[in-house]
Amino acid sequence: MNQVSTIILVAIMAVMGGGATLYLVVSLPAIIIWKIYRMFRYGYKITD
Repeated sequence: MNQVSTIILVAIMAVMGGGATLYLVVSLPAIIIWKIYRMFRYGYKITD
């Protein structure tokens, strides 16, 4: 029984870590692209 609970706990941790990693991999390039688009389209600075 102890081994089953360990496997379940590790699986939950893997899903949570994978979700956070996927979020970072998708959101950071999207923000950079959005900032560059706004810089060319509206003349904003990248830091705005």
